[in-house]
Amino acid sequence: MSAPRDGFPPRLLGVLFFASGAAALVYQLVWQRVLFQIYGSDIVSVTVVVTAFLLGLGIGSLLGGVVSRVVRPERLVPLFALVELGIGLYGFASLGLFQWVGGATAGGSHFMTGVLAFALVLLPTLLMGATLPLLTAYLTWRWNNVGRSVGGLYCVNTLGSAAASLLTSLVLLGALGRSGSTQVAGGLNVAVALAVLLAWRSTADAAGESA
Repeated sequence: MSAPRDGFPPRLLGVLFFASGAAALVYQLVWQRVLFQIYGSDIVSVTVVVTAFLLGLGIGSLLGGVVSRVVRPERLVPLFALVELGIGLYGFASLGLFQWVGGATAGGSHFMTGVLAFALVLLPTLLMGATLPLLTAYLTWRWNNVGRSVGGLYCVNTLGSAAASLLTSLVLLGALGRSGSTQVAGGLNVAVALAVLLAWRSTADAAGESA
């Protein structure tokens, strides 16, 4: 295996991507419950809300792949941090936005439900979907090993999602409610973004001093 091309610690990136996956699952559980409350929980409404999430994640993944091919590889990590920051900021404002839109559009058709649900979750799910291809491209550039990059990142992100699913259902929603749970998820995103930027700046400074 070739030597790494920069000093950013991949294990730290794995830990932070675990946290990113956890935050994403908290959002999904809370946002789906809020949207079901606003637009109903019959089978059609549930289907369109879940489809809106998956469609946004899929499109985001495609866009992330495109971006990862045009951005310099060493810039992909700070770009990931900015994406996480965007998710967190949206998360902090999300429930107020959902309630405002829901109050203005409640009682609409299933088609309207689908369009509005997709519109409400489009930006954050696009950003969430882009995180995996961005980091995969970075680690592939660093280690020249696609399988290790995809497998490792997908594993830690999935583990984060699984842990968050259990913790949110058993603890967060009961103790903090939907608003508090969303604030925790937003705080996780912001913390991930700041940790990535600090570590990236530190490794860049170290590389400059050793040059």
